[in-house]
Amino acid sequence: MSWAQRLHQLRTGFHRTFWIANTLELFERFAFYGAKAVLAVYLAEKVALGPQRAASLVGAFSGVLYFLPVLAGTLVDRYGFRRTLAACFAIFTVGYFLIGLAGLAFGQGIVQTVGRTPYVVAVLLLTAVGGSLIKPCIVGTVASTSVDETRSLGFSIYYTLVNIGGALGPVLALQVRENLGIEYVLIMSSATSFALFLGTLFFFAEPPVREERPVRTMGAVLRDMLVVFTNLRFMLFLIIASGFYILFWQIFYSFPFYVKEILHYERFELLETVDAWAIILLTVPATAIVKGWKPIRAITLGFFIASVAWLLIPLSPTVSVCIAAMALFAAGEATFAPRFYEYISTLAPPDQVGTFMGFAFLPVSVGSFVAGPLAGWLVANYVRGAHPNTMWYILSGIGLASTASMVVYNAVVARKV
Repeated sequence: MSWAQRLHQLRTGFHRTFWIANTLELFERFAFYGAKAVLAVYLAEKVALGPQRAASLVGAFSGVLYFLPVLAGTLVDRYGFRRTLAACFAIFTVGYFLIGLAGLAFGQGIVQTVGRTPYVVAVLLLTAVGGSLIKPCIVGTVASTSVDETRSLGFSIYYTLVNIGGALGPVLALQVRENLGIEYVLIMSSATSFALFLGTLFFFAEPPVREERPVRTMGAVLRDMLVVFTNLRFMLFLIIASGFYILFWQIFYSFPFYVKEILHYERFELLETVDAWAIILLTVPATAIVKGWKPIRAITLGFFIASVAWLLIPLSPTVSVCIAAMALFAAGEATFAPRFYEYISTLAPPDQVGTFMGFAFLPVSVGSFVAGPLAGWLVANYVRGAHPNTMWYILSGIGLASTASMVVYNAVVARKV
């Protein structure tokens, strides 16, 4: 396809709401990844929860946020994209502000009355509920506002903007932290979410309905979940794949403490962005290289690359090597992620592909639930212990064990069906 044809597709192949939705998503990712970049450090140091409790709570926060979209889709079906999206940004506005309130002087009376930990648990849960609404809204809007010929391009635009937001959000967070204070990063995310709430009300129009479908009830969703959970072959694959995300979430949960306390590099947010920038650059070439491979083979290779990436850091613990390790991890992620979703679709029964694809984020959720407590333990016992670089051997070992499990799964389970 020529560039002229591609430009014509961009002009005519998408509904106006497509561009508004993607603009909202871009700025929502600024807010989310800006907050995410500092959240573990903020809760551990500013709110004084300590690294173990902070990392566990942040892990649970992302775990809930990435699990609930399975249920949140029913709200989109029932109330529409516009109202659900507005509710998401409204909850984000309140949630981010309340998280930031825990670090502000005038909020201490409220926090102390409730108790630090109960207060943080409550506001993180509130924010996670709001965050769970964003993915079914935006992904559904992209699908509804593009035609068959441009849908693939539409999702490419969406994923590119997600990664740009993930790359720029921490950079903006750094500027706010250095000039105003780390608690104001959360206030910035709240203000951004409020602007997005107004943008949704004034500019976002309900996407056209492609086809009339019956609205699914929560009971139907729960029955579908039971069907998925009883498919042992599928669940085993998701559990093994969770190992990848145990490694991924360390970028936000344990890595900042290592950079600050061992490498004495205070601008840890800049290093957190390396993964997103590298993903933007590497996804297309990595996908092209393994295009002819079976999905499971590409998944396993990506898993292996990501696992050995962390071994670079203990070999030469410097900022430049951390950047190289993060870029290598991103190369593994770029190889793993696209084929991961493709493979899930092949595991699903033909008449239940939609139901099973709804669980594609389960490994992200499970990985976060495990990664949080693990990060807290690594920071307490190694970053603040006598052998800080041991943590990277442990993480790499987890990744390599998961890679080996994937090889066994492919040989014993996948090829038997």
